[in-house]
Amino acid sequence: MADGSSRNWLVFRSLQGGAASWRADLVAGLTLAAIAAPEQMATARLGGFAPHIGFYVFIAGSLAFALFGANRYLSSGADSTITPIFAASLAAMAPIGGAEYLNLAALLSVIVGVFLAGAGVFRAGWVANLFSIPVLTGFLGGIAVHIALSEAPAFLGLVAGSGSSFDRMAQIIRQFEGVKPLAVLTGSACFAFIAVVEWAGSRFPGPLLALAGATVATMMLGLEGQGLPTVGAFHVTPPRLAAPIANVNDFGKVLGLSAIIAAVVMAQSAATSRSFPGFPGEAADIDRDFLGLGLGSMLSGLFGAFPVNASPPRTAIVAEAGAETQIAGVTAAVAVALVAAFGESFLSHTPEAALAAILFYIAGRIFRLGAMRDIAARSRPEFILLLATLLLVVLVPVQTGVALAIILSLIHGLWTTTQTDLHIFERFPGKTIWWPENDDFDGETLAGVKVVGFQAPLSFLNADRFRRELVAAAGEPGLKLLILEASAIDSIDYTAAQGLAAAIGACRHKGVDFAIARLESVRAQAAFACYGLFDALGAPGVDGRKRLFRSVDEATSQLAGDARAISTPAVKRQS
Repeated sequence: MADGSSRNWLVFRSLQGGAASWRADLVAGLTLAAIAAPEQMATARLGGFAPHIGFYVFIAGSLAFALFGANRYLSSGADSTITPIFAASLAAMAPIGGAEYLNLAALLSVIVGVFLAGAGVFRAGWVANLFSIPVLTGFLGGIAVHIALSEAPAFLGLVAGSGSSFDRMAQIIRQFEGVKPLAVLTGSACFAFIAVVEWAGSRFPGPLLALAGATVATMMLGLEGQGLPTVGAFHVTPPRLAAPIANVNDFGKVLGLSAIIAAVVMAQSAATSRSFPGFPGEAADIDRDFLGLGLGSMLSGLFGAFPVNASPPRTAIVAEAGAETQIAGVTAAVAVALVAAFGESFLSHTPEAALAAILFYIAGRIFRLGAMRDIAARSRPEFILLLATLLLVVLVPVQTGVALAIILSLIHGLWTTTQTDLHIFERFPGKTIWWPENDDFDGETLAGVKVVGFQAPLSFLNADRFRRELVAAAGEPGLKLLILEASAIDSIDYTAAQGLAAAIGACRHKGVDFAIARLESVRAQAAFACYGLFDALGAPGVDGRKRLFRSVDEATSQLAGDARAISTPAVKRQS
């Protein structure tokens, strides 16, 4: 067996399983194909592509991930989260479905694949954390609204719309008198059937059965002749490996969009991998999964298709079906390839309203109302952040909304870091443990001594706030010793180091001795040496390292051993 470091880069890693796993994998793969086939058709249609292009995306994503990915369950392929983003952007560059549109989509797929593969090779999995949960929830809610607006015309039997969310709503309103009851009935029946099957917890593939049933009914009852819009004839051409035709101008058009799509794919795939990590005790290898998805997206682009993404619902289906390896994904890819090769004449009679119903159901699943309620109940500021993200994704061009959502997430993280305050520490009576003051226990302090802690990295983001609060703490009347409990300070940058040095100087100017306890972080210790903080911490004739202690109790024993203990009952603190 290979050692741990080399094993991380073995090809076919996700295909390694038990001796009898292939039987479960075959069953899970066929189940996955039954769910994926109609979903891939619907997603391709959402992006303005022929239905069979969705099959090629699924085949490319599944095969490449099985070869290079790590997760045993993850299902990749065409995904309704990213499709509205790049479809809306590409539509502003070229006519939907035209040769230029298809070429730009393929080029986009290749560049997205390069970004993802690069993130995997250079272990940039941290990029997946650009979305906080509230921002990701709002983002998915906005995408769900986009899907609903895009598919509403097909569900109602109207001509497909285009443009912004406002444009699409206006187009639906203008055409409303032309709504086809037969299309609404078909779409509603399919949606209700899928919902009932899913609600009942049945293992039957609801979307596939709904799609097949609607298609059979259309053919037997002659519904096309009665005005029911269908997919219509389409010519399935076998995929051929060919690089997209591109020039510098084309690269410039899609480069920024590629970065946004790659960031969204990384966020969603990381969440999926962490939710379904594989065998017990097997950690998720996010970077390796990025490599598999990246090569899948590159292969999809060379097939003339569009970017792939990890699918949380399909991945859950694979896991619940009992799969143990990516043989399930390979099986599903083979089954979908057979559908693409021999199902054209049947699929051409598929009602557009049935595909819209599948996408409506997907939109309902990614519009996480339960999570929204939970966030609203627990954190009003983060719920406002969620709503702002949702509205941005809906009201402005999608790619702009996604970029702003990432910026909002980063601003939220930065704001959280800047709002950290100093905490006063107290000692458990009769013990050597110092803890942030708390209404749940009686504590004690020492006369003339104050112990404070700062529970965040020290950086330019909070350096000024930290300095001001530390100097203010030193201004307490009768204070002789101020101790900074630094166990939570894991890093210090140059700006923060200057602020800490200034605060130490201010304390000494007030006649207050200063010491630091529990500076445990190796990075923070290196910063002390690098930025000259030991010099600032020292006093005349005293080495600054002698003002650095392993515990608060050690510091108080050496610097204030005769200080009198003062009890602070919790009930008094509450009053």
